[in-house]
Amino acid sequence: MSALADLINLDLSDSTEKIIAEYIWIGGSGLDMRSKARTLPGPVKDPSELPKWNYDGSSTGQAPGSDSEVILYPQAIFKDPFRRGNNILVMCDAYTPAGEPIPANKRHAAAKIFSDPSVAAEETWYGIEQEYTLLQKDIKWPVGWPVGGFPGPQGPYYCGVGADKAFGRDIVDSHYKACLYAGINVSGTNGEVMPGQWEFQVGPTVGIAAADQVWVARYILERITELAGVVLSLDPKPIPGDWNGAGAHTNYSTKSMREDGGYEVIKKAIEKLGLRHKEHISAYGEGNERRLTGKHETADINTFVWGVANRGASIRVGRDTEQAGKGYFEDRRPASNMDPYTVTSMIAETTILWKP
Repeated sequence: MSALADLINLDLSDSTEKIIAEYIWIGGSGLDMRSKARTLPGPVKDPSELPKWNYDGSSTGQAPGSDSEVILYPQAIFKDPFRRGNNILVMCDAYTPAGEPIPANKRHAAAKIFSDPSVAAEETWYGIEQEYTLLQKDIKWPVGWPVGGFPGPQGPYYCGVGADKAFGRDIVDSHYKACLYAGINVSGTNGEVMPGQWEFQVGPTVGIAAADQVWVARYILERITELAGVVLSLDPKPIPGDWNGAGAHTNYSTKSMREDGGYEVIKKAIEKLGLRHKEHISAYGEGNERRLTGKHETADINTFVWGVANRGASIRVGRDTEQAGKGYFEDRRPASNMDPYTVTSMIAETTILWKP
């Protein structure tokens, strides 16, 4: 195995200027991630320098076999923490040969919203808290849990330390460092309330870049769990019963919210979000009704409520924001399996562009 490891870790820069670009895209379910690699003649620094590419959409549930070609448009570049050197990861979105975005391409619509002059002027900042659960591969049961049984009740696991409280920390720390290496603005990580569940945070990051970074961070995590022989789950309620679900709390601010007098802007934005509660819930992830029950630090899915320092609310405003009279708020409704392109752009659209 050492010889295989040596080959995997070969530094290509010693023998060639060529690099490997791993093109990444979102599959037909809207959640599965796909990727394939190609050789390029030399280092690349901007997506505009990269060629478009195609793939067989009939094998990803995104095109019929009789007309299966789907085109990848490179959109964002990251350093490759697996191959290292000048090799790169490339986040792409997908189009028909005629140039129309395919249904799974949520980035295209998001880009339109973020390029609107009114939205661009507000310099929207996002901080996304991605929760996830690590599962044992063969039985799809959380790591650290006894086979066919349950651990002790919740309480000691949140930010816990010790072999009987923290399960999978090697994966978590590997992911943290790999994301920083890649150029993703990961701001932290922690163990969650349910054992075997963890969270990483991306941000603050401006506009559509926040969603690009969350998707690539998910991709890197999938690759690391693949190496570790563990399954990554973004199910919002992986274990029924008295166990916390998994969300993707989305922290948000605009330039107006961050300036003096911003608290009034925040309250008006929250009022608009309340008026479109049903529309947001419908776009905030599959299976979210199993998580948003009014228990386990959630508001009921059919109720919109906001409050200061209230983790049982739909929207939480931090105590520091209230005291400063400016800052940000947290939308606690998105599920762990939400599409960050949809959620980030929808929040911007509702709070900036939408007129009640």
